[in-house]
Amino acid sequence: MLIWIILIIVPMLFGLYAQMKVHSAYNKNVQIPSRGRLTGREAAEAVMRSAGINNVEIVEVPGQLTDHYDPVHRRLALSEHNYSGTSLAALGVAAHEAGHAIQHKVGYSMMKFRQTMVPMTQIASGVANFVLIFGMWFAFYMRGGLTFLTIGAVALAVVCLFQLVTLPVEFDASRRAKAQLVNLGIVDRDEMEGVNETLDAAGLTYVAALVASLGTLLHLLLIISGNRRND
Repeated sequence: MLIWIILIIVPMLFGLYAQMKVHSAYNKNVQIPSRGRLTGREAAEAVMRSAGINNVEIVEVPGQLTDHYDPVHRRLALSEHNYSGTSLAALGVAAHEAGHAIQHKVGYSMMKFRQTMVPMTQIASGVANFVLIFGMWFAFYMRGGLTFLTIGAVALAVVCLFQLVTLPVEFDASRRAKAQLVNLGIVDRDEMEGVNETLDAAGLTYVAALVASLGTLLHLLLIISGNRRND
């Protein structure tokens, strides 16, 4: 019971905390307009232009915090409030996504590795989710259940590796964003507190996702080990 609490419940609570933290930080700083009054779109464009990037399309997408960079189609997507907003949160998020575009241009190794893992991770994620939903039933009531759980553990390990590689990619993009926002005069140094708060909270969600996946993986490995001892 204690192991289950440590490996499953604690990471789950950490994940909820991270989600609350990022929404709290974003909702706070989206209310604070920047002095320069540039929109998120303009900030992303300026950051990319400073890096010599002129072939990335910037588009508006619905939703909140649905911002992302698509390296395949060279498209930078900003959610509604961040596309046209002038808040510190909008500028931070927009510059962060532009940071991914810079990573793509310079051939940042961790981003390239992460991209090669995307197809395999999509498959592994589906397998892992299926095992987590039905795995215990297979393990206890069907022959070959242990093999089924082992496949699930391997799939979950792939997901964990992907999430681990994601951390330096996200943190590096935020580092580039923070530097460029100041260097280009998009925000003043004393405004960076709001940008830092927003981006640091967003980074915490990636840490929480990895911790949750690792906890689930370790729990699954303990179940497999226990079943093998009982055979």
